Amino acid sequence: MLTQLSTLKFVHTNIGAHLFKHLKFALVFAASAFAFVDAHSLAGQNPDNNQLLHPPKDSWPGYHGDYSGRRHSPLTQIAPGNVNSLSMAWAFQTNQQAEIKSSPLLVDGVLYFTVPDNIWAVDARSGYTIWHYNHPTTEGLHIGHRGVAMYKGWLYFVTPDAHLISLDAKDGSVRWTKVIADVHQGYWTTLAPLVIHDHVIVGVSGDFDNLAGYLRSYDPETGETQWQWNSTPPLGTPNSTTGGMTWMTGTYDSELNLMYWGTGNPTPVLNGTTRPGPNPWTCSIVALNPDTGTLVWGFQVSPHDTHDWDAVETPVLVDADFRGTPRKMLMQTSRNGYFFVLDRTNGKSLLTVPYGPTNWSLGIDKEGRPIPNPDKEPKPDGRIIAPDEGGMTNYRSPSFDTKNGLFIVDAHPSWSLYFAKPADGDYGWAGADYDLWGKGVIEAIDYQTGKLRWTHEVGPNGSGAGVLTTDSGLTFTGDAFGNVLALDSSNGKTLWHVGTGAAIDSSPISYELDGRQYIVTSSGGVLFAWALPSSEPIAKP
Repeated sequence: MLTQLSTLKFVHTNIGAHLFKHLKFALVFAASAFAFVDAHSLAGQNPDNNQLLHPPKDSWPGYHGDYSGRRHSPLTQIAPGNVNSLSMAWAFQTNQQAEIKSSPLLVDGVLYFTVPDNIWAVDARSGYTIWHYNHPTTEGLHIGHRGVAMYKGWLYFVTPDAHLISLDAKDGSVRWTKVIADVHQGYWTTLAPLVIHDHVIVGVSGDFDNLAGYLRSYDPETGETQWQWNSTPPLGTPNSTTGGMTWMTGTYDSELNLMYWGTGNPTPVLNGTTRPGPNPWTCSIVALNPDTGTLVWGFQVSPHDTHDWDAVETPVLVDADFRGTPRKMLMQTSRNGYFFVLDRTNGKSLLTVPYGPTNWSLGIDKEGRPIPNPDKEPKPDGRIIAPDEGGMTNYRSPSFDTKNGLFIVDAHPSWSLYFAKPADGDYGWAGADYDLWGKGVIEAIDYQTGKLRWTHEVGPNGSGAGVLTTDSGLTFTGDAFGNVLALDSSNGKTLWHVGTGAAIDSSPISYELDGRQYIVTSSGGVLFAWALPSSEPIAKP
C-alpha cells in the first residue's frame, strides 16, 4: 500500500499547483478506501450481454461506455453549480514512458486500463493496484493502446505484435493467446475489442505497407475464429487497392443487430495512380451483421482518398427526430473535415457538411459523398490542403449531448503541404506531407443543420483529449496545455480547469460508486480520478 501511494508524489515535477493542494485529501481518501479492495475489487466481475447493453451507473463496461458511442453519462451529482469544487480523489502513476491513450473499463469497482503491452487492474475508489499484467514485445508498432474488452469475467487485450490475449479479470492470469495478423508482414494492433453476444471482434492496423485490412470475430470461450470480413481485396488484385485498416472500436445497434465500423485509408497512401476508382471499402463506414460478418451496407466518406484520412472515427448512434421525422441515425465527424449524418438502417445520407476548413473536394454528390478534386491530390510541386494529414479530428472520442442535441468533438482546423514523389513509387506512404498550421477547438455541432452552436479554443496545434458529456449539463475534455476542462454544455464556457503537467491523449469516463460520482482522465502516464469533496452539497437533478 505504501509503495503504491508513494508514487503519487512523483506524478510530474511540473504538475499543476491545484493538484498539490488536494494531494493530502487524495492520500487520506486512498488509505480509507483500501478496505474496499478485497470486498469490492475481487468480486464477481461478470458483465453479461444485458450489462453491456444497459450499463448501470456504477459501471463503464465497454470502450464507449455503452454500445452507442455517445460517451454521454446520465450522472448528475457533479453539476455546473458545484463543479468548481471538483478535486483529486486519487492518482495512479504507470511508471511507463508511453502515454495513456486508453479508455478505462469499470466493472464491479475495478478499473482496467492500458498502455502498449501492459494492463492494470486498479481499485476505482482508491487507485490501489490489484494486479498488473505485462506482455513484453519488441515487434510491432508501439504507437498507443486504446483499452480492453470484458465479458463474463474475462478480459480481451490486443498487443503491438498483433495477438489477442484473454485474461482472467480477477488476477490477470492468461487464459489463451491467438494470432490476429502476421507482425512480420507489417501488421500491428492497438484497439479495444468489441464484445457482441458471443463474439469478440477485433481489427488491424498496418498502412505503412500494402496490406489488406479486416475485422475478425473470435469465440470468447475458446478463442477460435468465427468469421473474417475483408475491407479490401488481397494484394495483387488488378486495378484494386489494399488498406482499409480497422484500428478503432465500432458501435452496435441491438434492435437492428448491426455493428458499425470505420475503415482506414487505401494504400499506397498518397499515390492513387495505381488504384483507380473510389477504392471500396476504404475510408468508409460499414454496417455488418455481427453473427456472420456479412456486409449489409457501406458508405464511403472519402472516395479515392490520397491524404491519409481514415474514416475510423467513432460512428455515434442516435435515435431522435431529424427535421421532424423520427430516425435511427449514425453520426460521424470524419478525419476528412466533413460531418455526416446517415440513416443507419440503410446507410442513406441525411446530411453532409464541413465542420472546419476543407478545400479538397468539388462539392457533395447526390449520395452525400464529397467529390474529390483531382487538382488537390499530392503533386511534385506540392499542394496546400485543408485539413492536414492528422485530420479535422482523429482517434479521440466525441460525445453526443442528449440534453442539448449537440455533437461535441475535439476538432483540429489545419493546413498542410502535400507532395507526390515519384521516386517513392507505389508502396506504403508513397509521398510526403508537411504540417503548416493547426489549432484545437472544441466544437458543438447542431446535428439538424451541421452548424456550430458554440466553439471553445483549446490551444495551438491541438489537443488529444476526447469528450464526455453528462446529463447535468457538463462537457469534460482537455486542452493543448495539459489542463482538464469542465465546460458548460449549453455555451462552451469554462466552469473549472486544473493543470496536470503533461499532454492529455485519452477520453474521459464517469461512474458512481457508494453514492459518489467520479470523473476519470489521464495525463502522460498518470490516471486521475476527480470527485467532489465529501462535504460538498449534492446537486439535485
